[in-house]
Amino acid sequence: MAKTVTKIGVLTSGGDAPGMNAAIRAVVRTGIYYGLDVYGIIRGYSGMVEGDIIRMHGKSVANIIQRGGTILKTSRCLDFYKKEGREKAYQHLKKHGIDSLVIIGGDGSFRGAQIFSNEFDIPCIGLPGTIDKDIAGTDFTIGFDTAVNTAVEAIDKIRDTMDAHDRLFIIEVMGRDSGYIALHSGISTGAENILIPERRTDIEAVIVALTEKERRQKLVNLIVVAEGEGFGGADEVAKIIKERMPSQEVRVCILGHIQRGGAPSCFDRVIASRMGFAAVECLIEGRHNIFIGIINNRLHYIPLNEAVKKKQRISDDWMKIVRILST
Repeated sequence: MAKTVTKIGVLTSGGDAPGMNAAIRAVVRTGIYYGLDVYGIIRGYSGMVEGDIIRMHGKSVANIIQRGGTILKTSRCLDFYKKEGREKAYQHLKKHGIDSLVIIGGDGSFRGAQIFSNEFDIPCIGLPGTIDKDIAGTDFTIGFDTAVNTAVEAIDKIRDTMDAHDRLFIIEVMGRDSGYIALHSGISTGAENILIPERRTDIEAVIVALTEKERRQKLVNLIVVAEGEGFGGADEVAKIIKERMPSQEVRVCILGHIQRGGAPSCFDRVIASRMGFAAVECLIEGRHNIFIGIINNRLHYIPLNEAVKKKQRISDDWMKIVRILST
């Protein structure tokens, strides 16, 4: 028989992502609407282990939907990997009467939630808050759209100086294990090459393509590289190109954490609000230990243990688009 929830704890875990605040707001206001108490857990699982937990009200989430980052803060917690740490976390939840959790984060956060739920029978709902879009079971993750648009805006500005000086620019974007930011930002800015972790980098093919473009007097070229690309990132790619093509003016720009910050896009605010609202309704309806995504603009639910086993994959169709449009 499904447990009846009365007090919800909400936390953000792992890397921050624009739109997390919109999700928090939706959880708090939906919970209050249904007569539930909602508690914010500060700094993710660290706050659970240390008992850093606060009661939240409607005013707690006023004027935050447009803010990047997360008002609940986030961290990575080594203590939560240990049974003793999770026991401490459970005792702190018990002290406040918290009987369910909404976790906004990535797959590592969901793995922790799955283990914790199994050990202490605490219903958990996972919402995908990560700029990398590397979680299966959803077309988009909270923060991805904003991060990509931030990257695109930066690359568009860099293209102006590329064109003025006839340069080759190598732009490194975030994506340690996933190439979606590189893929989307590269396609939308007309990159000649997009290098991602999911595909082995053929540096010889890159050199051949650039040599052919040089022969055609196409001197303005853009390569977008995901930080986790296997060859070594933008600096290593630039080093090889400079050695093999000394006539090329090569510049490197690493966009870094600028992609995590800033006001979330309309799209991220809307999907975060939908997911946060759905999380509370799922807990009330007894649909526990699930992951909520959006597929074909419809809410999509899968068991949490399935969500942590799968990774979002980049299909060959995407790479075909890159190959054809870059010629």
